[in-house]
Amino acid sequence: MNQQQPHTVPPAYFDHVYLANRDPWHFETSPYERDKYAVTLDYGEVFEIGCSLGVLTALLAPRCGQLLAVYVSEAALAQARQRCAALRRIDLQLLRVPKEFPSQQFDLILVSEAGYYWSAADLARTANRLVSGLAASGQLLLVHWTPLCTTTLSREMTFMTSS
Repeated sequence: MNQQQPHTVPPAYFDHVYLANRDPWHFETSPYERDKYAVTLDYGEVFEIGCSLGVLTALLAPRCGQLLAVYVSEAALAQARQRCAALRRIDLQLLRVPKEFPSQQFDLILVSEAGYYWSAADLARTANRLVSGLAASGQLLLVHWTPLCTTTLSREMTFMTSS
């Protein structure tokens, strides 16, 4: 919070700034911004739960030092292995979270379209494992489609993914 800024800056301010200068904060040319983007978009150890066919996995892999991507279906993993065959530093595994969970810690844990398939008890177990699986400065990214979910956990999942 900026104590010198008691009110939110209105959108008109930004319109004025960008009309006066195409790149007012030098996003395109600043070494600081370039370095910030590199750090923001790159992760060391990454754990992707719910990799399915490997579409997101393939996009994520170049931004990871090492990527452990897991799914519960060998049929889906076979397609993910084909899709990601040319990529390095990817370990695709058949793993049933939360019953099975790696012991290492990760810089990023991504839970993609998986949470609403777990029972309430498994969801709670997973939440605990996710927290303990993060490195000290690790990040947790939950990606779930919830608006028309018809499972009994739709309300709980909306709450879990919104907080």
